[in-house]
Amino acid sequence: MATKHPNVLSIAGVDPSGGAGILADIKTMSALSAYATGVVTAVTAQNTQGVTGVVAIPTEFVVEQIDTLFKDVHIDAVKIGMLFDSDLIKAIAQRLRYWKPQYIVLDPVMVAKSGDALLNDDAVSTLRTELLEMSTIITPNLPEAARLLESEAITNDEQMQHAAERLWRIKGEVGWVYLKGGHRENDDMAEDFLYNGSETIKLKSKRTKTKNTHGTGCALSSALAALLPVSEDVPSAARAAKEFISNAIEHADELHVGHGHGPIMHFYKQWVCGK
Repeated sequence: MATKHPNVLSIAGVDPSGGAGILADIKTMSALSAYATGVVTAVTAQNTQGVTGVVAIPTEFVVEQIDTLFKDVHIDAVKIGMLFDSDLIKAIAQRLRYWKPQYIVLDPVMVAKSGDALLNDDAVSTLRTELLEMSTIITPNLPEAARLLESEAITNDEQMQHAAERLWRIKGEVGWVYLKGGHRENDDMAEDFLYNGSETIKLKSKRTKTKNTHGTGCALSSALAALLPVSEDVPSAARAAKEFISNAIEHADELHVGHGHGPIMHFYKQWVCGK
């Protein structure tokens, strides 16, 4: 187990509004008492209402960021978020194989909230072959799981179970799958499936009615990265991450950020919000 304050790395893009991406990751890790570090893969022009532009960081410079950081700082866990093409995916996989962090959390960001694909088919295939097996745990939402599996929409418990099992198999039958059920919006409960090939753990929380859910996937994966080094096992880290994200959503309306889908409240424990 790591020290009380593990060093955790987010490899992700920048959302200037702070609701998603590396800024949200840093907030989550900090709220959970981890020391957050970051490697930037892309910068965006973005607010709570949408994205107007994306500029990718050159792959060579992403690699330089990773190597320079790891040469100096012992990194206990890595969270991987937005990746934009096959070359970058291969390069990050190669550097992480070299540096061998104990925990890797992969949030396969492939589908925007609008439903638009963020990765082409070639990059999705590279993600499957290069990053799934080496990850301690992957955290797809239902549209992302369907894209990884090249399947139809996943809408119920039976389909979620089947999807978790298939994802674990294409992951090389190692590690864990954390399948997020938040897109099943007709349910009163938000239910996620945690699966490792031999057991399925269902993680449930009451669904909060709010439009301010921007960056929930980023926060969940970052919470796992922050908690894994100080937790007894993966299920206990997953339960604590689920509790964090549920409370952060429940308190989201205490913030007033933008006019669209606002962020969750990462610091619900630390801040006392005025009326």
